[in-house]
Amino acid sequence: MVLYDRIIVPIDGSAGSERVAVHAAALAAVHDAELHGVYVVNAGSFAGLPMESSWEGLDDMLRADAESALDQVERAAESQGVPVETHVLEGTPSREIVEFAERGGCDLIVMGTHGRGGIDRLLLGSVAEKVVRASKVPVLTVRIEGGGDDADEFAVEVPEDAAPESPADSPAEADAAADSTATADGGE
Repeated sequence: MVLYDRIIVPIDGSAGSERVAVHAAALAAVHDAELHGVYVVNAGSFAGLPMESSWEGLDDMLRADAESALDQVERAAESQGVPVETHVLEGTPSREIVEFAERGGCDLIVMGTHGRGGIDRLLLGSVAEKVVRASKVPVLTVRIEGGGDDADEFAVEVPEDAAPESPADSPAEADAAADSTATADGGE
């Protein structure tokens, strides 16, 4: 059964972004879906710079960051044989991601979350949480534990024939299974 035709993967190039791109590309391959890599340039965060700052140089730097991040999506899609398009958008990241997904007829948003809690989440906010709250399109979050290199040591590959045949035997096993999957309810 095919659930997804168009999957969007917003990416920011931070540590662990590659893990998100690989996960999104694998989902696209399973569902024979097209993948859309999106990078949002948050130009508003640079509005406070003095006017004498070189906007041309800043724009070039931001575009280079975008291309570098989107290269991760292209490589992941290529390794899975999945068609991919990349898009550089400008604006508020959460708003642009939601609007792109809804306007583009996307079936799923796959994005990373650092799993911050407490005061860090309060002070830093979470683009993923804002997208989950605002989007009509389902959102699958991929937890990024500590970033790039050590994220892979938490990844577990499960063979297709190893899937459980019955539901969890106890509530504790069900909770453990739920914790090991990506969430779409904004829980971080």
